[in-house]
Amino acid sequence: MKKICIVLCLCLAALLVLPGCAGEKQLTRVRLSEVTHSVFYAPQYVAMSQGFFRQEGLEVELTNGGGADKVMTAVVSGQADMGLAGPEAAIYVMNQGKEDHPVIFAQLTKRDGSFLVGREPGPFSWEDVRGRTIIGGRAGGVPEMTLEYVLRQRGIEPQRDAVVDTSVQFNMMAGAFTGGNGDYVTLFEPTATEVEQAGKGYPVLHRPGKRRDSVYRVFCQPQLCGGESGDGPGLRQRHGSGPAVGGGAHGPPGGGGHLRSVPGHGLGRSGAGVRPAPGD
Repeated sequence: MKKICIVLCLCLAALLVLPGCAGEKQLTRVRLSEVTHSVFYAPQYVAMSQGFFRQEGLEVELTNGGGADKVMTAVVSGQADMGLAGPEAAIYVMNQGKEDHPVIFAQLTKRDGSFLVGREPGPFSWEDVRGRTIIGGRAGGVPEMTLEYVLRQRGIEPQRDAVVDTSVQFNMMAGAFTGGNGDYVTLFEPTATEVEQAGKGYPVLHRPGKRRDSVYRVFCQPQLCGGESGDGPGLRQRHGSGPAVGGGAHGPPGGGGHLRSVPGHGLGRSGAGVRPAPGD
């Protein structure tokens, strides 16, 4: 009789626990490699810390790729399910003729958020860079191409009027500058502030010059990849919803405002525009 009672109690306990377990949403693990860790990607961090990705059924594992080329290598090799980087990285892979080339499905930022850091504080003029060397990052990367665009806006031809050093890897630019290379360097936050606090350089300009929108940082994923779920389009839509809601907490009325979808791929609860970087 005691054995029967014990069995009945265990069965009753199981019945009470099962409904709770059934109500929990099973999470899909997504490995996301970002180009760098920057304050300009705040909507993504808000979405992670406030559980917006989990509401979409996603468990995001974030790693710092240290450059768009390294992010794309991780995505193409299968070490990451998604990448956050400049759009040029996906375009270069597509131009190589790869069948399962990454597709861009959402945009996070639309302006250059970097700062031009020099060795002396005080008033700055673009004429100051003539005859000087600027550490600009990887050749063909969005930050480097944007720098050349801004220089030409100011009548300064790269490599003729000012040297743009493209030999330094993205995640080594601050170290190269503080080590004595170059006269100027372009850095994102919080790295620019860290260099200033160390007394090794001084932000002299927020770099965009004349304000122009551009496709600066985007999310991309191989066409045939869907993380653990195997559902590429569905995964892209759920992932895009996270930063969209995260940006809505700090963006324009009505939510969204930070994240824009790419036509043809959809984006859950995305906003209508992209919030500019601080100071824009």
